[in-house]
Amino acid sequence: MTRVSRLTALALAPLALIAAGAASAHVGHEASTGGMLTGFLHPLTGLDHLLALSAIGLWSARQARPLGRAVPGLAALGMLLGAGLAWGGLSLPGVETGISLSVLLAGVLLAGLVRMPAGISAVLVVAFLVCHGQAHATEMPVGASLMAYLAGFLLATLGIGQLGRSVGQALLHRVPHLDRVVGGLVALAGGVLVIG
Repeated sequence: MTRVSRLTALALAPLALIAAGAASAHVGHEASTGGMLTGFLHPLTGLDHLLALSAIGLWSARQARPLGRAVPGLAALGMLLGAGLAWGGLSLPGVETGISLSVLLAGVLLAGLVRMPAGISAVLVVAFLVCHGQAHATEMPVGASLMAYLAGFLLATLGIGQLGRSVGQALLHRVPHLDRVVGGLVALAGGVLVIG
């Protein structure tokens, strides 16, 4: 398998999860496994989280270099902010709708190869992930260590965002329209989540 084929497979892997169905997005998080592992697995097993983070990571590869490098950290900041609000007692209304909309909009940004001023893009990335952070915080298993759980899902968030960015950079000139196709599929999945 060539390097481009492997990278293409990596870029498309999150979309294969669509077949698993949106209803199973958070299966298995009821049982505590000590905190960090549970936190780490949550973004990887939640289709909505995985699609949004992957699309944002891929999208960041086409942004100005300073913004692109900052996107995984900005995504983690949004997650941290959302979780902090939830753990502080402030529950945002419409979190699941916000998560679904973030998937849809991240797909649209990627499919449209949208470039915006860095400040607006940074705020948008953080805002997209606030709802995801709220969901992660409220789904923390009873008995899990808050700090370990937080560290787990922040590590996974950074990893998914950076992987998406790295794959996007590698494919940018080799497979020029792949990001549009992936973005369209992510936007379609987001639309299904919004109306579902």
